[in-house]
Formats: sequence, C-alpha cells, structure tokens
Amino acid sequence: MTEKVSKLPRFFERTTGIQVVADMSHTEPELEIIVSAEGTSDFFAKDKGTNVMVALDKTISKIEQQLRKHKEKLTEHRKHAPKSTDAEG
Repeated sequence: MTEKVSKLPRFFERTTGIQVVADMSHTEPELEIIVSAEGTSDFFAKDKGTNVMVALDKTISKIEQQLRKHKEKLTEHRKHAPKSTDAEG
C-alpha cells in the first residue's frame, strides 16, 4: 500500500503530505486518500472495493486524475500568460 501511495508525488511535484484512511467497518472496505500540496487546497478521493487493494487502486486512480488535471491547468496557464513588456510612455 505504501509503495503505491508513495508514487503520487510524481504527478504533482509540490506534494507536501499524503494521508490514507481505511474504513473496514463495512462489508466493502472504504478508502480515502487526502493529498496536501503547496499553494493549493487539498486533493481528496474516496472509493469502495471488494477488498482493500481494489479500493486502493480505484482511489489512487481518482487522485492521480485530479493531480494530473491540476498540473495541466497550471502548465496551460503559464503558456498563455501575457508577456510583460517594458513600455514606458
């Protein structure tokens, strides 16, 4: 489990913390992953599965998608940022 979660920072370099919460009180284990990152609000994903590893894989997939989308948004924003000019009038 730790090995899979430890790969999340490769999707967004500014990751500062990862928290995994497993709820085993239901018939299907429920997993939450919270990723803290510098300069943005936390990323959160939650899912169920037939066992803990299935729930983990589904939840990691959701978090990876969020991290990728956020990084893409930042990258696109930089590409289209207006260039500053030193025009003194």
